[in-house]
Amino acid sequence: MTERTVFQSMSHRHVISLAPQASVWDAACVMTKANCGSVLVIDPSGRMVGIVTERDLMTRVLAKALNPQTTKLSEVMTHDPQCVGPDTKVSEAVLIMIERGFRHLPVVAPTSKILGVFSVRDALPREIGAAINLAEFHDQVNDALG
Repeated sequence: MTERTVFQSMSHRHVISLAPQASVWDAACVMTKANCGSVLVIDPSGRMVGIVTERDLMTRVLAKALNPQTTKLSEVMTHDPQCVGPDTKVSEAVLIMIERGFRHLPVVAPTSKILGVFSVRDALPREIGAAINLAEFHDQVNDALG
């Protein structure tokens, strides 16, 4: 069976986004309403400048006792997040997430159009297993090369 691409696997194909000056409270409400784990931060020109995830809300806002109604997304977002193309294989995307320590990858077309966000939750167990095997292989090669 051919491996799925991130675009085929995305459970949310609509883009959830807010402006950098929106509050963390706004992001939490939008994410809750859309039942998703992230929101893209888009500047007035339409360029993606960041991403805010549920983990960011916990570690960068709640754990630091910041006021969600007055804290702006620009203060807590991950700036210029890594993106993948729609034809990226799921196992490749999961490998990127494993190696870089995040769970959400914006999917951007070659035309720079934002297509959505691929979440590790969108991957099947076999695809995650393939990515873990590849990550272990990378570790072994790096160890061998010193």
